[in-house]
Order: sequence, then structure tokens, then C-alpha cells
Amino acid sequence: MRLIKNPLSVLIFSSLAFSALTSCESEAVGRRINLSEEEGSPVLVNQLTPPEWSKDAIIYEINVRQYSPAGDFESVSSDLDRIKDLGVDILWVMPIHPIGLDRRKGSLGSYYSVKDYKAVNPEFGTDADFKTFVDEAHNRGMKVILDWVGNHSAWDNIWYPQHDDFYTKDSVTGERIPPVEDWADVADLNYDNAEMRDSMLDAFRYWVEEFDIDGYRCDVAGMVPIDFWQDMSREVRSIKPDAFLLAEADEVIMHDNAFHMTYGWENHHILNEIAKGHMTASDLLAYFTKNDNSYGQSAYRMYFTSNHDENTWNGTVWTRMGDAAQTMAALTYVMPSSMPLIYNGQEDSLAHQLAFFDKDEIGWSGQEVMGDFYRQLNALKKGNEALWNGDFGGDYKARLEKGSVLVLERSKGDNSILAVFNLSNLPVPMDAGLIDVSDMTLETSQYSSSDITSLAAWDYLIYSNN
Repeated sequence: MRLIKNPLSVLIFSSLAFSALTSCESEAVGRRINLSEEEGSPVLVNQLTPPEWSKDAIIYEINVRQYSPAGDFESVSSDLDRIKDLGVDILWVMPIHPIGLDRRKGSLGSYYSVKDYKAVNPEFGTDADFKTFVDEAHNRGMKVILDWVGNHSAWDNIWYPQHDDFYTKDSVTGERIPPVEDWADVADLNYDNAEMRDSMLDAFRYWVEEFDIDGYRCDVAGMVPIDFWQDMSREVRSIKPDAFLLAEADEVIMHDNAFHMTYGWENHHILNEIAKGHMTASDLLAYFTKNDNSYGQSAYRMYFTSNHDENTWNGTVWTRMGDAAQTMAALTYVMPSSMPLIYNGQEDSLAHQLAFFDKDEIGWSGQEVMGDFYRQLNALKKGNEALWNGDFGGDYKARLEKGSVLVLERSKGDNSILAVFNLSNLPVPMDAGLIDVSDMTLETSQYSSSDITSLAAWDYLIYSNN
């Protein structure tokens, strides 16, 4: 759903204010916190252990409608070899269910207006087509997670009118209501109703049992009671113990026996603001410390430069981040706690905002302009244990040099990574010996040679000892 209307936006903006206030921080040292209480800081409780297969995973979001002229599962299935070659592990598929007609927006409606939780949108193909897609992904060693809309449904969902009590009602009129005023095409679900909960859990089980999917990305998770998510998580993992669960939320509580990974919304906004010159590297350093104090390094956080919400409502990565776009993408691969996300088309330098309620194809150039960029970063992450996800990865140290240069060190066992980022639109001369890269190899960079004598605007270099 649209981030701009997510009630968690209050959290995001307050978090940005926090970062601004704490921007005097000049150094951060990663630490792991679990199952404990620290004075003044919320910390993780009953944290789920992510499946071992996810240790170095990269996630890729698929917008089926806009993926190809046909906009169907078959088209995506035929492209799986290319996606696999990028180094992708998890395929997050936007909602695949039939879309409601009542109060529909645009010509095709919103993915997130679900008419039937146990059916496939015929625009995308048949049940068999979706099963083939899942099987073909599995044959290539990739996992498939479904985007799930648990907070609301289409007004004409098959549950209504037989189950009118499944929905939240206006206290005065007794009529169903949308969850947010601007979300006029969907009706709010009533989680005080036990039968509705059971029906929703049954639908969650259905896709795992019948189609062998590997987990869920749960839309606006912060608008659904955490105890339901805990029930859902237990049910799904009882069927498939190594299932993977992602919450569209930036709240610590989502990791309490519910989800393996949460959105790094606050981190994303900071990256956008740095690219615009409204925030600085010190704000990002403060965020690292805040994340450590809240989540610890154990929790998986999904970091990104684009997704369907950002692309559609806030602009392409190029309009939001400009010349800093590649730099920020590279950052998502080396930051602590991060599982990086690629939104379909980013590997082809997606340069326009995709319509949300109507047909609007990605328009692949056939050149895969950014393909080598992402392949290189994906190989870097997979080939260096220090960069793996959560507890599978290494600890970190971060500091600032010259005001705008972020120096990030990651290490685990004998493996070390040193990443240097000029997070400003001005060149920065570097003093000889300020950053020691002896016995390390330059793995990737934006502009510079390996001697770090001067960093151009938005320059970065990433070294390893491999």
C-alpha cells in the first residue's frame, strides 16, 4: 500500500527527528542484543531464528501486472533464468488474488483490494500457471513469498454479505468503513471477530499447502494486532518450518514470535534525505546506533532504494536520489542487519513511475543497464560472510572522516570488509594513511582508484581481504 498513507509515517517522521537530534554521533559499534531489557530502549523478545537458507539472501519484488505486455505468471516464469543470474534468492510477488469491482480505482484496480483470498487473479493466469511459476522458481533454487493483505479486503469480497460481522463498522451509521479515508476501495477487517481470524488463517495455510509457497510479505502489518501475526506465524511454520516472513512495518514488536524481517522505512527515508542534501552521513551513523539499541544486529531489516510504493507514489530512484542512486544501493549491501531489495526493473535502470491502478509496463530495454552492477553487489554479499544477514553475518564498526565520509568495517572470523562512502555532492580530498586498506582487494567502486587519495561526489569503494 501507499507509504504516504501508512499510519507508521508518524513513526518514520519522529524517527527522522530523532536522527537529526543525535547527529553529533561520530562513531557506532555494532552489538547484538536479544531477550533482554536495556534501560530506556525497547529490545527484541522471543525473536524468531531465520531459516538457514536465508543467511546471504537477496530479495526481488515482482509486479506481475507491469512485468511484461502480457502481465502474467507465464511471462515471469520465462524470465526466471535471468533473475536467477542476477543472484536473487527470494521472489516477493505482489498480491495475486482477484481484485474487487466495487469502488475500484482506475481501470484495473489495486492489487491490495482482495476479492477472494483463495483464488488467483485471472488477469495473471490460472492456478496451474501460478503453481508452475512456484515450481520453476524452486527448480532454480529460489524461494517464493506472497504479498498478503490482512488488514482489509475489497468491498465485494466473497465474505460479504454472509459475514458482515467480519468488518469494522462506523459507530454511528453501522456501515462498513475503509481503514484510512483515502483507501476508499477497501473495507477494514474486524480482528475482534474470531471467525474472521480463523478464515484468514485458513487462507494463509491454503497457499503453503496447495502451492508450496515459502512464506509471506504482510502488508501494513502494523495495522493488524500482533497476536494475530503470532498465530499466523505459528500456523505457517508448522506446515513449512523454514518458511520466511516479512512485515511491512518498522516496529520492533513485529519480531516477537511473528516475523523474521521488517522494513527499514526510516533508513530508506534517511538515504533519500542525504541524497537531497537535507541530511548528512552523521544522521545515518545515528540511525545505526538507534537500530542497534532497538533491534540489535540479529534482526533482519530490509533496506532498499525502491519498491512499488516508492516508485509509484514518490518517484523513481533517479528522481529521488539523483547521482547518489548507485551509491545508496551499494550501501544497502554493506550496512549492518541489511537484506537488500531489488524492485523489478531496477536492474534495467527503471526510469519511470509505474501506474498503480492501470496497465503500465516496465518496458525492458533488453540491455539490462544495471545488471552487472547488481550482479557484482550480489556476488560480493554472497562471497563475504561478514556481509551475511543477521547473526549469520559479522559485527561492524562505523565512523566518519572529513565530515561526510562514512567508513564501515564488517568482520566475521577471518573475513573482513572495508567500505568507504562519500555521502555528499562535493569531492573530498583524503589524507594519506587515513584509511588503511593494506592487504585488502578493491571489489567494487563508483569512480575512484584503490589508493583513496580523493573521493569524488557520491564516490564509494568496497574492499575485502578475500
